[in-house]
Amino acid sequence: MPGADEALAVLQRGTVEMIGLDDLRQKLNAGAVLRVKAGFDPTAPDLHLGHVVLLQKLRQFQRLGHKVLFVIGDFTAMIGDPTGKSATRKPLSRDEVAANADTYREQVFRVLDPEATEVVFNSTWLSALGAEGMVRLASHHTVARMLERDDFSRRYKAQQPIAIHEFLYPLIQGYDSVALRADVELGGTDQKFNLLVGRQLQQDAGQAPQAVVTLPILEGLHGVQKMSKSLGNYIGITDVPEDMFGKLMSISDDLMWRYYELLSDRPEVEVEELQRSVAHDGVNPRDVKAQLAHELVARFSGVDAADAAQRAFTARFQRKELPTDLPEQVVELVPDATPTLAQVLKAAGLVASTSDALRLVAQGAVRIDGERAGDGRAAFPRGETRLLQVGKRRAARVRLA
Repeated sequence: MPGADEALAVLQRGTVEMIGLDDLRQKLNAGAVLRVKAGFDPTAPDLHLGHVVLLQKLRQFQRLGHKVLFVIGDFTAMIGDPTGKSATRKPLSRDEVAANADTYREQVFRVLDPEATEVVFNSTWLSALGAEGMVRLASHHTVARMLERDDFSRRYKAQQPIAIHEFLYPLIQGYDSVALRADVELGGTDQKFNLLVGRQLQQDAGQAPQAVVTLPILEGLHGVQKMSKSLGNYIGITDVPEDMFGKLMSISDDLMWRYYELLSDRPEVEVEELQRSVAHDGVNPRDVKAQLAHELVARFSGVDAADAAQRAFTARFQRKELPTDLPEQVVELVPDATPTLAQVLKAAGLVASTSDALRLVAQGAVRIDGERAGDGRAAFPRGETRLLQVGKRRAARVRLA
């Protein structure tokens, strides 16, 4: 197991805040195997890439030798997390929660190591609390403290109703940490209040308070609201590979870097090099986005599926940009010579001159069979038909005689 400083360097990447860092460092220095908790309310079937931000941080803990407690909030889901809501959520039925929980349990191991994961349902201990236990739990927090939470405060000031059971949500989420004796709890930045309640309840119970790790909220496809199935802006981890690849290619160039930061396993130095290549070397951001899409599709569906999805996307892209009935054009240049790509582009009438061709290749505007050409002076093969594309509208199927 690596030392504390080495472990924390890995674990702090991509996080917003770590509360209780000194205590966490002490536990790591002591060689403790940490109990790392994260809760997921099964309010909708299927996990999406927004969940993966947390899941891959849990996976990092596992790689460092720690145990993950994957909490399926089958009890809390029946209340409905009020975080960020402007109105009381409609509770789910037991049957709805159970069906969604089954899909979570099946899908989570696409990211987590099953050997280092304990899947638990919080109804196990929360149902056992009973009415008396719930009243005792409620005595650990005040209405004034609850109204410090942003969403409750806004609703109270706007005279919007807040149901009493919504006040229970942070308490019973926090009690999960007591029941599991968690050393660390992970959550999005919108969960910070709830995670801190867990620390308080652990202290009240005589336990060492858990460290709290908050992570950014992943924006959905449109780059505005957080990824959510209810908003229709999500990418599911069980999406068909071609659909996942296409959705990832649809995000904006700016949002792409956010997805690299929160979802990619590439080292930070590699991501920084990709950013530099786009900003200063004229690399097309679409090509960099395709690398991200391939990485994520491969993670959930395998490399072969990712390769096929990329080929299918490229084919669809070409059909949208190019005429479908391009005839083969035979180009004849000096026999026995080795013509360059630039010379063939000029002979095919796709550019005005070889110097024009060299400039366009350098700018990334020329593609051969869908792939960006790298060198205008490279030899062009004889006897083989190639699809040459200059920009979005000029193209020809060319065979060099």
